[in-house]
Amino acid sequence: MKIIGTLVTIALIGLIMVKIGFSQSERKIQSPEKSPMHNNQNSEIYFAGGCFWGTEHYFKQIKGVTATEVGYANGTLPKPTYEQVSTGKTGSVETVKVNYDPTIVDLKLLIDLYFKTIDPTSLDKQGNDIGTQYRTGIYFTKKSDEKIIREEMEQLAKNYRSKLVVEISPLHNFYTAENYHQNYLEKNPQGYCHISAELFEQAKQANPQPLQYNRVDKKTLKKELTPLQYDVTQNNATEKAFDNVYWNEFREGIYVDVTTGEPLFISTDKFESDCGWPSFSRPINDNLISEKKDKSFGMNRTEVRSKTGDAHLGHVFNDGPTEQGGLRYCINSASLRFVPKEQMKAQGYEKFIPLLQKKSNK
Repeated sequence: MKIIGTLVTIALIGLIMVKIGFSQSERKIQSPEKSPMHNNQNSEIYFAGGCFWGTEHYFKQIKGVTATEVGYANGTLPKPTYEQVSTGKTGSVETVKVNYDPTIVDLKLLIDLYFKTIDPTSLDKQGNDIGTQYRTGIYFTKKSDEKIIREEMEQLAKNYRSKLVVEISPLHNFYTAENYHQNYLEKNPQGYCHISAELFEQAKQANPQPLQYNRVDKKTLKKELTPLQYDVTQNNATEKAFDNVYWNEFREGIYVDVTTGEPLFISTDKFESDCGWPSFSRPINDNLISEKKDKSFGMNRTEVRSKTGDAHLGHVFNDGPTEQGGLRYCINSASLRFVPKEQMKAQGYEKFIPLLQKKSNK
């Protein structure tokens, strides 16, 4: 009897485990997990421009720069201290790590602004600071950035009679500087800086505010959209598979919300899924969309809507390409307007062009 009781207990546990497994599978379908690749767009570049106090403070003023950190780069001594770097014998250079959103500020503009803060013809000297630790340099972690840096440097060199001595190199190492160096000028407004206050102000105004997109009332949309576009975006309708304008569109460009014009997807995230509708591995930015449970027609699905326009876009499924994050955003063509790459600048989407370039170079 003890053996029978034990077997019954094991069977019950097995049934419970199977039930748990089904529940987890169901939850996954309703709420697809975001993969690490599904994060918002963010890039990084490293600038050495003399004393890193001022260089960091300068880049913090620029719209689109999301984070900064000062440290010691490309030296021969692991985890050097400020005192060691100050000897000029470690090969390290005072450097600022700059994280930025390329949809707001691109690498070319960051380089142009950086040049306003340095004398690129001065070797191992900026302001009152002298030594190899104060040399100028731009250090990259993505090979695709090197071409952009060198092309921009070539253009900037035309403005100088002397040879430029700004290093261009991959980032070999970067060690975070001591805490008291981080955000130094914020904590010590009267601290030494070789960059003028006027340049800080110029940095704040260097690039315009992102375009604002506003939700449009239904009465206006009724006049501006086609009957199909209105029915899909406002009444959650679905257009016919393989009979819509973008299901087999694969030119380079950007897809925007047909109701607001706000950018939602880019062509390099589009893939052929054989479902008959445009399919994307991710949106440009997770903050641009909202996801809601959809139990219509007896199914458990996740609806995708544009956050600003509150327009129905389609649904998201977890059967997309694994190498691209595993998600498939199945979107109605009627919810989108496609802007080809060659027209993006003229239509105000120029700042998104680097996203196409960055992905095509991978």
